[in-house]
Amino acid sequence: MAPQTVVEKVRDIAGRVAADRGLEIFDVQFRREAPGMVLRIQIDRPGPAATAEDSVSVEDCAHISRELSAILDVEDVVPAVYTLEVSSPGLDRPLRRPDDSRRFAGRQAKIVMRQKVDGQGYFRGKLGGLDGADVLIESENGKMHRVPFELITRANLEVEF
Repeated sequence: MAPQTVVEKVRDIAGRVAADRGLEIFDVQFRREAPGMVLRIQIDRPGPAATAEDSVSVEDCAHISRELSAILDVEDVVPAVYTLEVSSPGLDRPLRRPDDSRRFAGRQAKIVMRQKVDGQGYFRGKLGGLDGADVLIESENGKMHRVPFELITRANLEVEF
């Protein structure tokens, strides 16, 4: 079975398991790494996720891992020996959807663009939300910038201490 087919089937099964705990699937990867094949699943909690209490817990990851492992073994979805990893997207999570800018408004982020906006190739600052198809970010100098979502090549939250 092709890796993409495995990912699609696992995403479907994992989505059902995660939904039972009020979670959603953020990402699924199936790839060869140094120790062998790795099936990596990132889970997320829908909503603001502004505090540690609102985000994915270690218990959430353990529960999803146990349930998903049992189902994958019974349904024999993965045609190879693999290591299952279940985690959250992390403190420096990627921002992949336009709505992530609204969800994490007020948080520090870095946005990299494929072409310059306001003379810059990237911005680091506080997310200001979403206005139409533009992500708003207040740079470190206090200026608000509008970045068309389609120009963003990579965006991540920055770890705040």
